[in-house]
Amino acid sequence: MAAAFQPSFIHMSGPSVNALFLGNAAGVNFSLVLSPINEETGKLHHSNCSGSRRAGDWNLNVMPGGDVSKVTISLTRNLQLCLHNATDCCTTPLCVVETLQVLACRGSVMLAHLLIQAEIYANSSVKGNVSENATIIPNQVFQPLGPCPCDLTAGACDVRCCCDQECTTDLKQLFTGSCFTGVFGGDVNPPFDQLCSAKSMEYTPDWFPFLCVQSSLDNTPFLGYFYHGSISTPRDASFKIPLQVSPGRLFTGYRQGDPVMTEENDYFTIPQQSMAGQCVGNAPVAFLQDFDVRCLTHLASYREGLPHDVRVNSGTGDFIQQNVIFGTITDIDKFITRSESPPTTEVACKNVTFAEHYKFIWKGKNIKEINVTVFLGSLCDGEILTQRFTVKFVSLNNTNETESFGNPGYQVGKPLRAANLNASDAFGSLKLWWPALGGLCISSAYTPVLFGLDSLSGCMLEVGVNEDCNLLRGNVTDKLNSLVQATHVGKRSNSSYGNLNDWVEIIRLDPYNSDTNVSAGNLKGICSDIPANLNIRIIFATVGAVQGIPQQEILAVQISYSTVIWQFQCGLTCENVDFLPITASVQFIKVPAQPPIPLTRFQINYTEFDCDRNDVCWPQLFYPLTRFYTGEPYPQCLAKTLAVAFVVLLVAVTSSPWFQKVWENSLL
Repeated sequence: MAAAFQPSFIHMSGPSVNALFLGNAAGVNFSLVLSPINEETGKLHHSNCSGSRRAGDWNLNVMPGGDVSKVTISLTRNLQLCLHNATDCCTTPLCVVETLQVLACRGSVMLAHLLIQAEIYANSSVKGNVSENATIIPNQVFQPLGPCPCDLTAGACDVRCCCDQECTTDLKQLFTGSCFTGVFGGDVNPPFDQLCSAKSMEYTPDWFPFLCVQSSLDNTPFLGYFYHGSISTPRDASFKIPLQVSPGRLFTGYRQGDPVMTEENDYFTIPQQSMAGQCVGNAPVAFLQDFDVRCLTHLASYREGLPHDVRVNSGTGDFIQQNVIFGTITDIDKFITRSESPPTTEVACKNVTFAEHYKFIWKGKNIKEINVTVFLGSLCDGEILTQRFTVKFVSLNNTNETESFGNPGYQVGKPLRAANLNASDAFGSLKLWWPALGGLCISSAYTPVLFGLDSLSGCMLEVGVNEDCNLLRGNVTDKLNSLVQATHVGKRSNSSYGNLNDWVEIIRLDPYNSDTNVSAGNLKGICSDIPANLNIRIIFATVGAVQGIPQQEILAVQISYSTVIWQFQCGLTCENVDFLPITASVQFIKVPAQPPIPLTRFQINYTEFDCDRNDVCWPQLFYPLTRFYTGEPYPQCLAKTLAVAFVVLLVAVTSSPWFQKVWENSLL
């Protein structure tokens, strides 16, 4: 087999290229020579076998492999484009234009030759820190679209960015067919169909000139918005808000739910729990909304809250100072739990805030006084602190915390007013479980039921494998009934114990009939009809408003039980004790204060004429002529309608054939 290179000609555009030598490479000398073209004749200079494997900036490497050898030709120089008068770099974008020959010789006899045409462009990417020369792209929300958004590097050509001014014609030839399209490439063409100057639609409707969009090509709908082209100032989110909360209404006091403001016109913030269960340190306090939260923290992540010397806007334009009382925690076991993680801070212990209790005394729309009780303690590294923050709004007319009901109706977040009218002490309560360590019912605390907040709580009850089913039913029922220590619930937050009309009786649906013998079955560890779920349903309605605040009133309260089948669960290690989860849920159901007007038989059968249930309402075709239209005075609207009707009738009459015939006869 004759020796030959495969391929015999290569157009080289990168720093290295490979070829194959077909034939026995034993005793063959490979050499690399530069072969400049003769400008007069246009032919290559004659080459002989006396060359070496290095020529100029090129290097030749041969890897023998029997009858097939791999030949590699590589460039050894730097291909970086020169910036700021640097050396050892490419002065022009078209950095290398040379002709090479690879010769295979045995002695002085040439066996084969490989011709290489090298045309290599410089690398346009910039190495090192280029932050000073980087092009800053402005935010397109507040400034018009730039002419070339893909121009990301200053002083260098960005590949595939055809609108880059640093790209020469020779460089653009490398990626002309692969330019960035659309907005990122600075090309918003073709224009969108709705543009007035586009006329790109094949069949343009007659109404197109009236409904087309007149916009500059700098504005593009591909970003999702149309911009007017001028520069606007971005609005940064801030806790600072103007006191004029709505147009046309000056700040004359707080309403329920309004954020409490400070002297610096900032939100008065206290750590609160978010919907995700995490504590947010800068949560605003809302007027007339109590809360009681617990936040977990450790020494490394502890941060001080809002300072207590901040003055609060009372609602009248005056500013009141907080009355702060400091105390020391004696029983730290209720707040501190030990962590197993290694210490992370250099400070061993630090004096921090364990609990803060805020009492806002209010009257009408204003805050009269703020009393704060702060409990301090020592937190050490490796301990987890359960911080507690409480906020309670107390009416000035009744500063007793147990009777803090100033408005007649219920407000969201306020405890329900319950009573036990069958006992000598009429005070009652509706409670839910508060989670404790381990989740056991025997160690769980209680929290009151808050109006308007649907809640779900539960705990774990220890049950033995030999538990009697009847005793278990009675024990679970007693645990659930301990949450409802009342026979009546107040209709309003200021219901009087002496007036029976201010209360609604709690409707109880027993889980089972105690007179009936419930069979426990013959299987050990299985009990049916266990009332493990307590359901509290509270029906309320909006019955009016006081000073613009809606007043809620409770209409009925029902308590029911949901039964489950308990079965002893035996895991990897069978023990004599299992756990039964019991839960209590509260659901608030809002109903109209007055029963709705029942539908007539016509409205039921002919729903297409019902304007409240259909998008198209034929009875409202003459809506401007009805008394429901209040845009203009009724006589003026009627006069305009009659004038339009007269013009339409006149046009219809004059355009008819018989009118034209009568008109011609009259002229004759």
